Amino acid sequence: MGFKEAIDSVLKKNYANFQGRAARSEYWFFALFVFIVAGILSALMFATVDFNTGQISGLGYVIIAILAVFYLAILIPSIAVAVRRLHDRNMSGWWYLGFIVLSAIPFVGIVASIAMLVIFCLKGTDGDNRFGPDPLRPSARADIFA
Repeated sequence: MGFKEAIDSVLKKNYANFQGRAARSEYWFFALFVFIVAGILSALMFATVDFNTGQISGLGYVIIAILAVFYLAILIPSIAVAVRRLHDRNMSGWWYLGFIVLSAIPFVGIVASIAMLVIFCLKGTDGDNRFGPDPLRPSARADIFA
């Protein structure tokens, strides 16, 4: 799955889909998309700051509002693709809630974040698992449309 296909999959086809599995490419291309868009908007926002006075121009507040809307718009699909990524590892989506709760605890949060990063980087289970067909197996896609 390429960059455009991953973004289409997460934002259009599977916006609030917590069922099935997500390949590493789908998850990480979506994460890259979020990083790029948030980075560009943040850079534009910081460009509107007058560092002598510390004030933000009116355009800066508009960019902050756009950034807030962007984060709200990607909240559900971000959680959904993370849950589907855990499903690809044959793990329940409830693990994600556990990682989020643990991430709020000082020092424990660092370990939880590293563990979550490692799990999201690992290859999914080969073949079908309890959450659905292997997203990397072409015959799995053919079975869906047959």
